[in-house]
Amino acid sequence: MTYQQPQKTPESGPKAKDKPESLLLNLLCNIILPTLILTKLSGDDYLGIKLAIVVALAFPLSYGFYDFFARGKLNFFSALGLVSVGLTGGISLLEMDAIYIAIKEASIPGILGIATLLSLKTSQPLIHTLLLNESVFDVKRINQALTDNQSHSQFNQLLINASWILAGSFFLSSMLNYLLAVIILTADPGTVSFNEQLGKMTALSFPVIALPAMAVMMGNLFYLFRGIKRLTGLNLEFIIKQK
Repeated sequence: MTYQQPQKTPESGPKAKDKPESLLLNLLCNIILPTLILTKLSGDDYLGIKLAIVVALAFPLSYGFYDFFARGKLNFFSALGLVSVGLTGGISLLEMDAIYIAIKEASIPGILGIATLLSLKTSQPLIHTLLLNESVFDVKRINQALTDNQSHSQFNQLLINASWILAGSFFLSSMLNYLLAVIILTADPGTVSFNEQLGKMTALSFPVIALPAMAVMMGNLFYLFRGIKRLTGLNLEFIIKQK
């Protein structure tokens, strides 16, 4: 397995819509507003149980479509988020047992973890797309330095190790997702209490799940930086792609 520079597509050219994502808008649409609607507006005096679910989930769905049209291309993780939100809404509106939400919450990052490991058997492992990509690294310079130092085999082992760490972050997220859903969702579906618990789970998903997974991701990125520097002899300013 050798590191291949990803093929450029029309989206990666200078005309591509690559505006930075707004973290505040992301948090507002995906966590803050759904949480407030589910916890505060599910009573009969306000939206009611089912309408509150529909309105709450409309915000992350709308944000997903907005992100697609703003960037002009389909982001895999945005698409996965839309599927996840749709499944949560369907399970909740059908008043299915909360265990199905727990299974759904655990299955998506679990599948990503398995896909990360399986992709090691292909010519383009997922680690390239998720961490080691052209938007961050100067791929041409790294490839040339690896060739000059005859260190492609050691670099491939570095990618394998980083892929296992990346998969581990997904499996950690899967376990935390499941535990959070099982612990919090104890009320009967179709009740105000269930909606409030669903809102609480949404609010806790960022500090309880996203932050630990992000910490592992950042550690993995640091591991890659250090490994590339050792194998290529390049300083950080030459590894990072200059805008």
